[in-house]
Amino acid sequence: MQDLIILGAGPHAMEMAEMAAQIAGRWNVLGFLVPETQLELVGQRVSGGLPVLDTYAGLGDYPGAAFALEYNCGAPEIGSDPLPRKRVINLVAPGAFVAGTSRMGAGCVIYPGCFVGHNAVLGDRVFALAGAVINHDTVLEDDVTVCSNATLAGFVHVEAGCYLGQASTIRQGLRIGTGSLIGMGAVVVGDVPANSVMVGNPARRLRDRA
Repeated sequence: MQDLIILGAGPHAMEMAEMAAQIAGRWNVLGFLVPETQLELVGQRVSGGLPVLDTYAGLGDYPGAAFALEYNCGAPEIGSDPLPRKRVINLVAPGAFVAGTSRMGAGCVIYPGCFVGHNAVLGDRVFALAGAVINHDTVLEDDVTVCSNATLAGFVHVEAGCYLGQASTIRQGLRIGTGSLIGMGAVVVGDVPANSVMVGNPARRLRDRA
């Protein structure tokens, strides 16, 4: 078993620790590291007794450990000196389906019940919550969040930094512009300009995403 440290200590990090523990014989979860802004958490025990080990300043103190990244954890850039790319894992929960022809970057998290289809491409730090459906030939760039039960049809392209809300639906072949937010339950039937907030069925542009 390899040692694993989770970067972040929010509720998703707690779930990630349990997901990793359910992958039999693979990970020995040591605990959590947090940003400097959460220094007060260091030394506390959370998620079934696992400790918050240190801030991100302590990344270099665990040379044999792999790292998994919580959503929006504020971790250093993947591939930087304190966070080598080769030590950042993709955490895929038991019960998720990931096609062998799909590709992932680093730091992705795939929750139980997710579907990642044929030839799908995921960049770095893609976070897919329970029941998300990422169909064939879909591309998700870096830092895309796909919330529970969101569905992306085939050949969708989602640019970097987008947030796809719970139970939203994206029609086949569309492009979602950089930094956009698709609201809960929205049904997107046309391309979305960058930095848009989209709501409703069919989805309409509500405002810029600040």
